[in-house]
Amino acid sequence: MSNELRNFLALPYSELEELNLKAKEQRKKRVPADTIREERLKYLSDEKRIKAVTVLFSDLEGRLHMLDYDKKFLLGSYNNLTFDGSSIRGFTAQRESDLRLGIDWSSFYWAPADFFGDGKVMVFGEVIDKDGTPYVGDIRGVLKTYANEQFAKNGYTLNAANEIEGFLFKGVDAERHYHETGKFEYVNTGGYYFSLPGDPLRTFIDTVAEVQRAMGFENEKDHPEVAPSQFEINYNYSEVLNAADQIQLYKLICRQVATKMGMSASFLPKPVVGVNGSGMHTNVSVSKDGKNLFWDPNGEEKLSKMGWEFTDRILTHGNDICLMLNASVNAYRRLDPHFEAPNQIKASAVDRGSMVRIPIGNERSMRVEVRSVGPDANPYMVMLAVFKTGLEGTTAKIENLRQAERYLPDNIYTALENYRKAEWTAKLLEPCVKERYAELKQAAADRCPRLLGTIVKAPEVQFHHFVYNQYLWNQF
Repeated sequence: MSNELRNFLALPYSELEELNLKAKEQRKKRVPADTIREERLKYLSDEKRIKAVTVLFSDLEGRLHMLDYDKKFLLGSYNNLTFDGSSIRGFTAQRESDLRLGIDWSSFYWAPADFFGDGKVMVFGEVIDKDGTPYVGDIRGVLKTYANEQFAKNGYTLNAANEIEGFLFKGVDAERHYHETGKFEYVNTGGYYFSLPGDPLRTFIDTVAEVQRAMGFENEKDHPEVAPSQFEINYNYSEVLNAADQIQLYKLICRQVATKMGMSASFLPKPVVGVNGSGMHTNVSVSKDGKNLFWDPNGEEKLSKMGWEFTDRILTHGNDICLMLNASVNAYRRLDPHFEAPNQIKASAVDRGSMVRIPIGNERSMRVEVRSVGPDANPYMVMLAVFKTGLEGTTAKIENLRQAERYLPDNIYTALENYRKAEWTAKLLEPCVKERYAELKQAAADRCPRLLGTIVKAPEVQFHHFVYNQYLWNQF
């Protein structure tokens, strides 16, 4: 049957961008939830070309789950969507499996039909427990609650922007097929900033940037990264919940575009031995009444006293929260100082080996950059850990805290030990959630040899070694 006969919604990219930016502005202005809900329900009812709504939510480890609901069904049942939580890793036990899926109507997206299908729109969901309260294992909901509390109590808006690196490899599902091929094949070996027009990596980056632009990301710059076939596509900062949602969408978009090109986008922190790994540098700031509270023209590095106190708390709890920022066995392969890895628990304006960097900024852009984050971490957990630690954590009485000789763990076992014994992580997550997360990470760790990252070496010409067992159990 021809698509013309079906007549499903498929909008031009310019119209998609206009719609998504309008929705983004509503989030920024904190338009009441009831107002947005009624507006979206009316839109869905009036727009006859929409057939389904894709609802997205994430499990405890950050894997993105997607359900398509028939539009007519959703309009009548959006407040009573149930699902089996025991089927989702890190959620409820089988004996208490019933959960509800609410709709966060403010997090509504129009997506390009050529990558996400005609006649569909997307919205993020909220996991709700049997008693009607937000489910404690839904870290997106925990982050949303925390951000709203900070605004209500202090007038703070929590802002974030992430620089997410990844690799583009030849072949669809290249990670899943690694055990068959024994290698990854680069699509480009040009390196940092180097990619000619028409090159597969450049075409991929351009296409992803077009989709992001259409979905309201407000792009800034994009380029190949240091390692062969590595990329980074940057976009503007936004309020913390929206920023975390955009991380999920960024990776989804990259995978969709890569698959359509017959390739694979990988966000493992260290898929290839012998070259730079991939990070997710997390730039954060706090504003109040439109003023950036991290900016002080007279402060050290132009960072305010509040910004430095925020930094000191991150450094104090660096080892406590490392497992939340680096969530997989593979992430600790990346924390290798020979490849610009930020494994030193210190702060610096220039040293990219520091856990925290203070970039050059101005009244609008002044920020703190937490560099020791893996791209396969749960973005909601990352944001919760960084902001709550920076705002409410303690400050260690360590001489020269910002330059002390301290290091992040080089293996997940040590990170797990630090996380489990830390009193602070029990204040970030509910005790049952903290333990459930530790159990998942312990199971993953026990499936991988502790020293594998130090004994597997790359050939002189082609660097293709990959810890396949790690991907199998820890893919995001």
